[in-house]
Amino acid sequence: MRISSKSKCAILFMVDLAKYNTGEPVCLKEVAKRRQISEKFLEQSISILNNAGLVRSVRGPRGGYMLNISPSELTVGMILRKVENNMFFSNSVDSDTNDVTMKVCEKLEDAIEQVVDGICLRDLVEWEDNQVFNYYI
Repeated sequence: MRISSKSKCAILFMVDLAKYNTGEPVCLKEVAKRRQISEKFLEQSISILNNAGLVRSVRGPRGGYMLNISPSELTVGMILRKVENNMFFSNSVDSDTNDVTMKVCEKLEDAIEQVVDGICLRDLVEWEDNQVFNYYI
């Protein structure tokens, strides 16, 4: 499985919303600047997340976006399933095939689901906050 740029963007957006949650909407321009992501590209992910009910938009001069689900309840798996149409390996193998390849793909899919469903947005924020940056000269 490879995480697409659109999924990476969506995950970073959601981490930003969780990290900068003050009870007020977070402005798209602020997220784009902090994460160094194009606003246009970010808008594509936001549209999907908004339609899926994972975030909500607030209109007006102090508008922006807010999480609809608590960061401790929202998993990476939930985000990926909404953004990716074809997330898992078994979709790339003919379903008529009844061989070991299909079994391997099913096992891989189960393992991936277990991992992405076991990581919540709160975990990602904590990981990012505890990240150590090494600088070399």
